[in-house]
Amino acid sequence: MGIINVTPDSFSQDGCLKNSRDFVKKAIALASRHVREGADILDVGGESSRPGARRISAQEEIDRVIPVIHHLSKRFFLPISIDTYKASVAHEALNAGATIVNNIRGTDGDEKLLKVVKELDAAIILMHIRGTPRTMQKNIYYKDLIGEVVFSLQKSLEKCLEIGIKSDKIIIDPGIGFGKSADHNLEILNRLDELKLLHRPLMIGTSRKSFIGEVLDTDVNQRLYGTLATVCASILKGAHIVRVHDVKPTKEVALMADAILHQSSAPE
Repeated sequence: MGIINVTPDSFSQDGCLKNSRDFVKKAIALASRHVREGADILDVGGESSRPGARRISAQEEIDRVIPVIHHLSKRFFLPISIDTYKASVAHEALNAGATIVNNIRGTDGDEKLLKVVKELDAAIILMHIRGTPRTMQKNIYYKDLIGEVVFSLQKSLEKCLEIGIKSDKIIIDPGIGFGKSADHNLEILNRLDELKLLHRPLMIGTSRKSFIGEVLDTDVNQRLYGTLATVCASILKGAHIVRVHDVKPTKEVALMADAILHQSSAPE
């Protein structure tokens, strides 16, 4: 999954609204590069979810993402994901050509958003988060990290099914960096295979995140190798989708990790 941030304030410093008036053209160019480099899904987001990020209105978010999704859906034969937790934004994005809603507040269970997903027969990614981007890194505490993440995701799954979303349209994401410390993120990656008990495809988003910087003592633009290590570990532990900024090197890592996983011994 190649990331397309239509924002001025993304933590990764790659937002298409940063120092650019023609953000649609910039987003299309980024998407084209992702596709050339092997992306299977394009993920478009209009509101930054970095720690402490300010919330923007649904209309401002719509103004950012809909022109981009409209153009991308006409140019590329790939699934397009809208990274939003707002029902009205999801509705507009799905009508513009998106087919997946990437909901960072998946464990909050907004019924309006879930009904939009059902009515338009879209897929949904349910991510675990505590609090909101503005508050999520304050007073972080878990008594049983994996157990609590699994419990919250299970409740979200059940709510989706109750509303009528088909089970094969639901993807889960443990929410690396969302209401977790660096140690929590490392523990999730180490124990990722325990999320298999939910029996749903698993997405992981570690790209350039701060816990990598803490481990390696690097700033945001020097975290590629650390990101690739987390991607490889995630795939070997059961991840099906990896959401990244740097598609080409990640694609090679994913293909190699898949080859290791699916290797069968040659006959003697």
